[in-house]
Amino acid sequence: MSSDKFLAGFIAGGLLGAIAGILLAPSSGKETRELIAEKSQQTKAKIEDSVNEIHSKANVIMDDIQKKGDELLGKVQNVVNCSKKELLASKEQENNN
Repeated sequence: MSSDKFLAGFIAGGLLGAIAGILLAPSSGKETRELIAEKSQQTKAKIEDSVNEIHSKANVIMDDIQKKGDELLGKVQNVVNCSKKELLASKEQENNN
């Protein structure tokens, strides 16, 4: 979670720094608007990359959880089946005596 906060802070800081630099730079209005548009596109691309990376990591985690859940379910079903067999064998032995 701390890496997510760092990433959000990094992006926000970069965006604020870029805006401050643009607004304080001695440029014409057209140049400033073009620079703002360029920086906005760069920031948008960084955010999209971050979202894609987080999405990929979430998919890996979900796949791992699914796999471990399936393994656990198989083990539980095996224990239940063995217990049923033992119970039936015990009842059958009791009925025979």
